[in-house]
Amino acid sequence: MLSPILAAFNIPEGLHSLQPFGNGLINHTWKIGYLGKMYILQRINDRVFKDPFAIGENIEAIGQYLQEQAPSYLFVHPIKSRTGQTIVRDEQHGYFRLFPFIEGSHTIDVVATSAQAFEAAAQFGGFTKKLSGFNPAALRITLPDFHNLALRYRQFTGAVEKAGAYRKERSRILIEFLLSQEAIVHTWIELQKNPAFIKRVTHHDTKISNVLFDPNDKGLCVIDLDTVMPGYFISDVGDMMRTYLSPVSEEEQDLSKISVRGDYFIAIVKGYLSEMEKELSTEEKKYFVHAGKFMIFMQAIRFLTDYLEDDVYYGQQYEGHNFIRAGNQVCLLQKLAEKEAGLLTLI
Repeated sequence: MLSPILAAFNIPEGLHSLQPFGNGLINHTWKIGYLGKMYILQRINDRVFKDPFAIGENIEAIGQYLQEQAPSYLFVHPIKSRTGQTIVRDEQHGYFRLFPFIEGSHTIDVVATSAQAFEAAAQFGGFTKKLSGFNPAALRITLPDFHNLALRYRQFTGAVEKAGAYRKERSRILIEFLLSQEAIVHTWIELQKNPAFIKRVTHHDTKISNVLFDPNDKGLCVIDLDTVMPGYFISDVGDMMRTYLSPVSEEEQDLSKISVRGDYFIAIVKGYLSEMEKELSTEEKKYFVHAGKFMIFMQAIRFLTDYLEDDVYYGQQYEGHNFIRAGNQVCLLQKLAEKEAGLLTLI
């Protein structure tokens, strides 16, 4: 299957090694060895990203800007094909791209220390800061309304109205709680009108596996730029809080294991502000805790919406999977709200 793709990147059949790489949920990834060098090959999921070439255009524009304005920054440029393209389309198998593998680098699937959280936050903050002179409006929208909370909430309430009796009754407590948190949606709407909130080049997917680390767990750069679009800082900070604060992931079924770790919160804030302190307005800085509530709430309603709509988007690995995920995120949101006042004093 991959031979024609590799040939398009001047890697001949039979002269390379190939193995699956990573555990990404959206794109398929392989590690390629050829002539003593290693490469990363990815197939872009065009069921999620409807226009893969828009991703390629964004990465090329960002890479060119960073090469000119921040030449010392490690930016992993995609490799061009024989025809000079960074994305190769195969009629049967889809869209592919090739990157050099950064020797000595590694990724982390689950944040294990507050030091790792600090490094990741600094990398995502540094990425946005280095692109502060880049016009975010020049970026193509690769996932329309990706973090549009108002839209997600309308989808949620619509799903509640149309849901089958069994799933709606099973979800009753979660539904009632999430409806009671509608103020988070109103805050999102007001923030978009606030001139102190600035649209910047935002990664939008700040899980720790999207950072490259060196052998000493120091951050090198951010990767997986498919979701880089214009956005607000609360998307990046909020997603870090959603995925770093608790010692367990959104897949955990034992809710007693969910907690909000204050030292990890401090690490995220300090790491991000080590780069973005002078970029953020005083008004924006007041919304660090809200950033976490924003992203956790949005993910909770997305999981529950999918459950109420019979698991058509995320799918499920077992019966009620998205119901469990939604309950997990509701619990995390409650834990964060309980600690909100104390966390605000730490900023």
